[in-house]
Amino acid sequence: MIELFYASNVISRRQGIPRQRLTFVLLVENHAYAKQVAVRWRGEDGEWRDTPARYMAPTGEGREVWRADVEVALTEKRSLPGNVQFVLYVSQQGREHWENNGGRTYALEADCGVLLGERHPVAHLDFSPHVRPEQQTLPVAVAVRGRAAEVAIEWSTDGWKSKRRTKCTFSRRYWDREELSNARNPNQYGVGVWTARLRVRDAFRVEYAIRAVIDGKEQWDNNLGVNYVAKRDSLKVMILNLHCYQEENQMAKLATVAQAIRQLKIDVVCLQEVAEHWNDGAGDWASNTARIIHAQLPQPYYMAVDWSHRGFERYREGVAILSRYPFMRTEARYVSESQDIYDIHSRKVLMGQIHAPGFGLLNIFSVHLSWWEQGFRTQFDALCEWAEQRHTRHVAATLLCGDFNVRVGSPGYAYIVEQSDFEDQFLKIADRSAFDAIFRHPRDDGARRMEEDRRIDFILMKRNSKLRPVAAQRLFTDNVYGRVSDHEGFLVEFEPV
Repeated sequence: MIELFYASNVISRRQGIPRQRLTFVLLVENHAYAKQVAVRWRGEDGEWRDTPARYMAPTGEGREVWRADVEVALTEKRSLPGNVQFVLYVSQQGREHWENNGGRTYALEADCGVLLGERHPVAHLDFSPHVRPEQQTLPVAVAVRGRAAEVAIEWSTDGWKSKRRTKCTFSRRYWDREELSNARNPNQYGVGVWTARLRVRDAFRVEYAIRAVIDGKEQWDNNLGVNYVAKRDSLKVMILNLHCYQEENQMAKLATVAQAIRQLKIDVVCLQEVAEHWNDGAGDWASNTARIIHAQLPQPYYMAVDWSHRGFERYREGVAILSRYPFMRTEARYVSESQDIYDIHSRKVLMGQIHAPGFGLLNIFSVHLSWWEQGFRTQFDALCEWAEQRHTRHVAATLLCGDFNVRVGSPGYAYIVEQSDFEDQFLKIADRSAFDAIFRHPRDDGARRMEEDRRIDFILMKRNSKLRPVAAQRLFTDNVYGRVSDHEGFLVEFEPV
């Protein structure tokens, strides 16, 4: 039901004040979603304490990885735990199970380093399934019990179409270097820690296993048969028409938009009906709604803004792109025949090119077009021609994002389907059968099936782009973040193909 993968007991002096850190990593048989996992332990004061474990990741053999951490700082009123004894606990499906090392209770001497579970002579320490956006190397620490002649990481960034091997190195000063600790390497349990750094660069996904030759015998830690997988977060793209200062409680609603971007960690935001006071045509940057949202986001967040015409007789109205990644280039141009700033059908589109680690070079267009009867076809043709020109061989994907002012199932939507190389990514996730009936294997009932879908806001991606949508949702509805505009706002998440 539950077993020890590894545990560690280290006294760190890196922060000046000695701190004792206890780590317990457990393997739990998964028989139910709801379960309680904990470690019961005591230090030299003899008092038993329960520390809940938290779920980390699935692993092979129908098991899950759980982890419990304890950190105690030395103070005048509290000593460090010192030598520690512990047992493991799990409760699921109404059944409790204790693992107490065959009745002997597990023991960890103070500042000993790592103790490995009995059936795990090799263990990946501190595994994380996440690769940060800016991360170019992946550190791997491996604990090995016994005399190791070689420890190496077998890894791939392309699903094992190609394979690499990186040898681990061994340092007797590992614990001193990492934690200013007195732990020995190898320690009194015969466990030594080896390390490697995998040069993953901009790879989205890394899969790997650990091979060690111990006392002349080959041993593996391959995550119980399923390998270790670390990857970057999906690319999150959001679209929203802000309704050009026509909302009640406008500042509160702009704050809600910023809150959603922060909480969901959205990478790219395409905004339409971005407004600022007209001010005799000179504008008023302080009142710009994209600027107000941007000011409430964690930095760095990059912003590009442009305007096309006077909206609602009072505002400079335009579009914007917010991005967690810097712009390689930006460009704005009218796609409408009219470029009269007093004509609401003067439509300017903004393009931003970014490089997202793990995804490559992306062209993002923030779009607000006129209705079908007011020039949509001409504007959409000009937009597609521009997007095609910018989609060079180095570009991984091109996305047209925003308010197209044509409903799903309408003649304008049919024009997108029949006359362009772009596809509706929200629909691809929300209703794959309808997507196939419209974009892949057209059927007469395709449009009829979409009668209840009243969207006019789309994230369209060029066919054969090197991204695929993996999730989608409506954001600013009564049941999610609440209404902030007369548009709902949509989020689509992508992974590389």
